[in-house]
Formats: sequence, structure tokens, C-alpha cells
Amino acid sequence: MADKKEEQKVASIIVDSLYKAGVKTVFGIPGAKVDAIFDELSDHPEIKLIICRHEQNAAFMAAATGRITGIPGVCIATSGPGAGNLTTGLVTSTTEGDPLIAIVGSVPRLLSTKHTHQSMKALEILGPATKTATEIGVEDQAAEVILAAFRAATTSPKGACVVSIPMDVAAGTSAITAFPAHAFRAPLYGPAPSHALDEVAAMIDRAKLPVLFLGQRASSELVVTAVRHFLERHPIAVVETFQAAGAISADQADKLFFGRVGLFRNQTGDRLLANADLILTLGYDPTEYDASAWNPSGDLNIVHVDYTHCDYGAYYRPQIELLGSVRENVLALGARVKHVADPSSIKFTQDLRRELVAWRQQVRETKGAADSRVHPLHFITALQQRVAHDTTVTCDVGTVYIYMMRYFLAYNPRHLLCSNGQQTLGVGLPSSIAVSLAQDPPCSRKVVSLSGDGGFMFSAQELATAVQQKCNITHFIWNDEAFNMVEFQEELKYGRSSGIHLGGVDFAKLAEAFGARGFEMEDSSRIEEVMDAALAFEGVSLVNVRIDYGQVKELAGNLIKDSVG
Repeated sequence: MADKKEEQKVASIIVDSLYKAGVKTVFGIPGAKVDAIFDELSDHPEIKLIICRHEQNAAFMAAATGRITGIPGVCIATSGPGAGNLTTGLVTSTTEGDPLIAIVGSVPRLLSTKHTHQSMKALEILGPATKTATEIGVEDQAAEVILAAFRAATTSPKGACVVSIPMDVAAGTSAITAFPAHAFRAPLYGPAPSHALDEVAAMIDRAKLPVLFLGQRASSELVVTAVRHFLERHPIAVVETFQAAGAISADQADKLFFGRVGLFRNQTGDRLLANADLILTLGYDPTEYDASAWNPSGDLNIVHVDYTHCDYGAYYRPQIELLGSVRENVLALGARVKHVADPSSIKFTQDLRRELVAWRQQVRETKGAADSRVHPLHFITALQQRVAHDTTVTCDVGTVYIYMMRYFLAYNPRHLLCSNGQQTLGVGLPSSIAVSLAQDPPCSRKVVSLSGDGGFMFSAQELATAVQQKCNITHFIWNDEAFNMVEFQEELKYGRSSGIHLGGVDFAKLAEAFGARGFEMEDSSRIEEVMDAALAFEGVSLVNVRIDYGQVKELAGNLIKDSVG
């Protein structure tokens, strides 16, 4: 129980609570209903306050911070539209398992039932987008409500929690002060029952083609370490969802990695899943890739390994569910399994491995021409050659995200970031800012970010934030002057597109206006030259890439059928 002390300002109690929870950075936009908290933050020696240009982007930055550090990212917004602007960021965070705390201001309690300035039932709006939504109704609740929000946000499945603070409560005082640091840590999970683990281990031993299917909740460093330890002893084929990128080491990937799957059932990993006689889903969430897409007949043999029970239905019917700590269950299985069928010794999987990397030969045989736009695979190849394994790459949603998440290799967990569950436009640049600021020391290493021209304009104003914070970011815009991900799917459905044309922005000049360095990659012959210059620039650089989407429909073509081996 918290020690009774002299009364302290509620705003100070909230800031102390953030510090004891391990928060180092807070993202937000000020306003009269939260200015007491901003006033306290301005003097705090250990927490850096980052002023953003839009509340939605503040939530994106907080979510990325939560994903890569494991400590909930924090964003703050004022009442009314300030709180409302957080909605998209919060639902993205909750869907994709990123721990986040949103603190929003509200009108004084005396006016809460009145039609007054910036009055809004924020919790009724934000509640469905979050795990918990709570108002601090009286001053003595402040420490407990903030503590409960942190514990809820970090309990799997992780997500966003919102706390609303009336203006007069924030200005009040309480003798119940911030709880100690250890109180903010959510309790740990253990392994599943021994008999269930024994049964699954026996299933793995009997299987002729078992597959580990890694999902978003298998992307933490703790789980990834356990998976890699398992694979060292038991070489099983691995498939990733987009948010599980980087789970497999470079050495293991050469033999055991069969690609990432999502959106369209036409990847090497999809063929492997269709032919597997046992699939162990680790931390799988259907928001990333619905089971009806990869298991359309509903008859695949599945074991569900996760913190919580599965979303059981016609297309996802596990034989067994191992609930508890994914890490502990993977380690327990590793100790029990006696034999696995090595995929490197099976002709079918040997052929799949050759299929997985066949595109690289095509790129090598094609030379860039001065009059041709930049092909996505040429770009990815050049970037892969220039980015170290420990560099974090953030990717916005759009056609760029399909290409990057399919073809760009990552060998460290949470070093290739995207929005997959909600596919939220605009996350690329804000996420890269959060990654840069989370470095030790902040902004000390290059971060690479990508977006399409459509998605970039959702958060372009945060170039000012990146420059002011002295971030070291290179952002590439794949520019075709259209919402291409929508365009090619409309054309496949209707034979034409509608409502997708953009254009009208000189992105290199826009970057210069914000104080960043702008570059133009006009054609294929300049890929390496411009990329080298932009990545070498210390600070914020932006590259306008004239992208060639001439073959984009292939991303959704050649869908596999269950009858095909």
C-alpha cells in the first residue's frame, strides 16, 4: 500500500507515476485542460516532452515506443477534439498489441453535465478503441488509476489504455502519491499444463512437415530468444506474419525461413502452410491474416500457443491450446521434443526455398535504365545491401508495405515495423521519430522510414518534429501520385479505378521547407547514388522516389489452391 505523505499536486503525482513506470518520453499537444501536467513535465529531469503537430501522430509515436521498448508509450491531449484526434492511433495500438497510455483532459467536474466549451464524452468515444478507459473522479484516485492503466496496457494481449483527468482534479492535491516502480510491472505467465505440453511434443515428433507460424505476439525479444533456442535443437520450418518480422536469425533463416504471409494467399509461406501436417501458431492474431484466407477449408492441423484463448471458428479450430507465457511454452516444448523432420532434407521444402529467393536472380539480370522509373524490387535490393542488421526500418501502409514486408529481410525482432492489424496510413514517419528518440543516446543511429506519397501526407507535418528533435532519419517516399494499393485492387475488381489520383507536391522542396535535406531519385540509374547520399546525411533527409508500379497486380495474382502441392 502507498505510504501516506504530505499532499502533492495531482499533476505531480501523475508525472511521478510515469517516471516510476519507466517512461522516458511523452508525446503530446498542449491545451488548457492538461496544462497542469505539461507544467510538471517541463521541469522533470528524466522525462522528455515531445511536442507533436497532431494528436494522432503523438499516439503513433507512443505506440511505436511501446512496441520497441516494452514500456507503454505515453501521449497526452487536451479535451474535446484533442482527445478525439487520438482515436485512430489508440485503436491501431490496441489491435496490434502495442502498450500505450493516453492521458486526456476534460472539463471541470462541475461542468461535466453542461453543454460547455470543449465538452465531449471522450471515454465513450475512446473506450471501444482501448483496453480500459477510466476517469480520475477524485484526487485520491490519481495514483491508483494511472497504476491500473499501466498494468492493463502491459498485460497480454497488450494495448492502449486511456485516462481522463478533469481540469480541476489535475490542479488539486492528494496524500496518496505515486506507487513504487515494481508495482507497475504486470504479473508474469507460466507454461501450460504438463500433460498438454507432452501431447503437443508427441505431435511434433510424429509430424512429417511441422511448421512454426509466428504472429505479432511472438515478436518480443523474450519470445524470439526462446524460438531461436528451440530451432537450434529442433530445425522446424518457419513462417512469419508481417509483425513477426525479424524473429529468425540470419543463420537460421538460410535453411528454415519460408517467408512472410498476409493479405493475398500467393506466397511461398502460404504453400508451406497448405501442405503442413502440423502448424504451431505462436502469438497469432487473426487481425494480421485471417484464418479464412490461409486455411480456407478449415481442416489444417493446428496447435494454438498464446497468452489467451483463440478466436475459435470455422477456419481456425486448434486441436490443442497451450495458454500462458509463449516463451515458457516454447522452452518447455523444446525440452520435450525428441525428433523433428528437418525441412532441409525434404524435396518439397527444398523447392520452396529456391522459389522464395528466385526474384533475386531476376533483379540481378535487370539493369536500371536512365529512362525507367525505379522498380520496387530493385530499390529493396539496394536498401538491403546498405542497411545493417541492427538498423530499424519503419514502413507505412500502402503498396510499399506489401513489397517491403514480403521481400525485405530482417534478422532482429521489432527492427522492421509496420501497421498490419489496422493497416493505418501515416504511421511510417511518426514511428521512425519514436525509434530515433528511444535510442541510447537519443538520435544516435540512422533510422530508415518508408511510405507512399498518399500515406506520407497523413503525417508530413511531423518532419518539423523530427528536425527540431535532431533525429537521424532517412525517409523514402515511393511516389506514383496515387493511392496505389487501392488503385490496383479496384482495377482487379472493376476493371478501372476511381478516387485515387493525387500529385501536386514537390516532396524534396517540402523537406527543405521543414529544414530537412531533400533528394530526388528520378530513375533506376540513380538508385545507388541517391540512396548512398541520403543515408550518409546526418539528420533528417527525404527522398522522392519515382516508383514503377507496372507489375503491381502480381502482388495479388496467382492465388494458390489447396489442391496444388
